[in-house]
Amino acid sequence: MKFCRFFTAVPAAPAAHSGEAAQRSTPLYGVIEGDDVREISGPPWEAWSRAAGSWKFADVRLAAPVQPRKIVCVGRNYAAHAAELGNDVPKEPLIFLKPSTSLVGPEDAIVLTPYSQRVEHEGELAMVIGKRCSHLAESDDALSYVLGYTCLNDVTARDLQKSDVQFTRAKGFDTFCPVGPHIETELTPTDVLVETFVNGARRQSGSTSLMVYPCAFLVRWISRMMTLEPGDVIATGTPAGVGPLLSGDSVEVRIAGIGVLRNPVHARNA
Repeated sequence: MKFCRFFTAVPAAPAAHSGEAAQRSTPLYGVIEGDDVREISGPPWEAWSRAAGSWKFADVRLAAPVQPRKIVCVGRNYAAHAAELGNDVPKEPLIFLKPSTSLVGPEDAIVLTPYSQRVEHEGELAMVIGKRCSHLAESDDALSYVLGYTCLNDVTARDLQKSDVQFTRAKGFDTFCPVGPHIETELTPTDVLVETFVNGARRQSGSTSLMVYPCAFLVRWISRMMTLEPGDVIATGTPAGVGPLLSGDSVEVRIAGIGVLRNPVHARNA
C-alpha cells in the first residue's frame, strides 16, 4: 500500500521553503490506488478509513508523507561511505537528529545556505514508525513497529560538519530533509537498491544489504535510547558517492520498490 500526503490545488511553482506549501492549502492524507489518490480520514499510523474524496494522481501535488515528532538519522552505516570521508565504521550505531523544520516534500526546493560552501546530497532509505515502541528486546519483531518505507535526502553542509564535529548545524538547515514521494508498506528492506542522481548522472548506488547495522537492529537499538512514536522517521544511512549540490541542480533519490524523490536546488534568493 502507498500512503501519501497531498495538496488538492497544485501550486504554480515548487515551494522554496517547507512553510510556503502549507500556506497555500492544507494537505490531506491519502492512499495511491493506480492513477487515483483516495483521501483517508487521518494519518496512516492511526485508525483510518477511506473518505469520499478522490482525485487523479496527475491533479494533486505530493507533500512530505510524514509529520514526524523527530527524525532520527544513522551516520556511517555503510562502510564505503565511512571510508570515503576518512572515518572508521562506528562500533555502535552513530545517531543524530534532524529538526522537523528541515522537512520538505517532493519537488520542493533544497535551499542552499550562505553559511556553507559545500552542501552535499545523501540519499537514504527511511523507515516510518507505525506503533509506539520503547526498550525493544532481541526477541521482539522490530520491523512490526514500522509502518513502511520512503526515500530521504539527508542534505549536509559538509564543511560545517567537519568544523563543528557534531552534526546538528550541518544537517539542520531548513529544507535539508526532503522526504517522499510516499510511504510504501510492501517492502522488505534487507536488499534494496538505493541510488542518487544529480542532473541525471548517477552519483550513489548501493544495496541496503551493505548496511553495517540493518533496519531491524536499528529500530531495537534506537528504541532503547528514546521512545519511538508513530510517524517518527529513521534515516538508515547513505551509500558511498556523496557529492556537492549547486544552485540549478536537480537531485533524485531513487529506491527500488518505492520510487523517486526529486528536488530542485536553489540559492537562498532564487
